[in-house]
Parts: sequence; C-alpha cells; structure tokens
Amino acid sequence: MARSRYRERLFIGVGGHVVAIDAGSGEEVWRTKLKGSMFVTLSERGSRVYAGANGELFALDRDSGEIVWHNKLPKLGFGVVAFSGSDVEVAAAAAAAVAAAS
Repeated sequence: MARSRYRERLFIGVGGHVVAIDAGSGEEVWRTKLKGSMFVTLSERGSRVYAGANGELFALDRDSGEIVWHNKLPKLGFGVVAFSGSDVEVAAAAAAAVAAAS
C-alpha cells in the first residue's frame, strides 16, 4: 500500500516563514514568507496548512505552499495565534510569548 504524501512532510514555522520539509530526506520542499513575524504557529488540516503570524491567519496549500487565503483578524491585536487540538504548537506559542515579553 502506498503511503500518503501528506505523511511524508514535516511543516515548521520559523523566522516568519512556513517551510515544508521532506520527512525522509530532510530536504526543503517549499518555503512561504508570511507577514513580518518571527513566530509562526501551525495547524495541519486536510489539504491545508494554517499558519498564525503577527496576529493574522493564513491558509496555505499543503502541496505548493501557495497562500490560498489570508484573514487579518481585525481588532484582535498582534498576539500569537493558538490553534485548538495542537498541544505542541500551543505550548511553543506560549513559550514564545513569554520569551518575547521578557
């Protein structure tokens, strides 16, 4: 049985970018620059990778990294975007927020 290509990619948020990494080789597949933010939080759902950066929300195509849509989340400030059901991302976002406030 063939493995799904979705399981073969690791998605990371770093330095204002979302980066797709081939989980088998460690090679970069694509990189997308988001709005100027050092901290990027992520959530994977179906064919999309959702990214929070500088208080805004982005939906990226999982295969290409192309931004499908962008929501500025008006009147909510520039805080870290936390996603439900993603303990690792939420913990990382909380740690980043504490470090930024120090």
